[in-house]
Amino acid sequence: EVQLVESGGALVQAGGSLRLSCAASGFTFDDYVVGWFRQVPGKEREGLACIRSSDGSTYYVDSVKGRFTISTDNAKNTVYLQMDSLKPEDTAVYYCAAHRGILLRLWVIHYDSWGQGTQVTVSS
Repeated sequence: EVQLVESGGALVQAGGSLRLSCAASGFTFDDYVVGWFRQVPGKEREGLACIRSSDGSTYYVDSVKGRFTISTDNAKNTVYLQMDSLKPEDTAVYYCAAHRGILLRLWVIHYDSWGQGTQVTVSS
């Protein structure tokens, strides 16, 4: 059974940094793409970044390029999202998700395994 567990969410001031972790189990890490998403109540879930574990290739949406960095520690089956220069509009519940395959895309429908989410709040 694929399991994803996020951690690292917190309250942080604008301009600060956070690193989120996504611990994965129950699947062969190299066969999957893992993505980070976020959601604000009343809005659609938004894809942020994804990484292909087998070769480390990444994809980011324009809104987080240069501020967020996705990385993976394959030995620990863990994917990280380093978030710098945080803004109040980054406040959301952050989710990691995984899909089997190689496509570096952030379409929610592609991802069939999801974590429970971790809250990030950025104060102004």
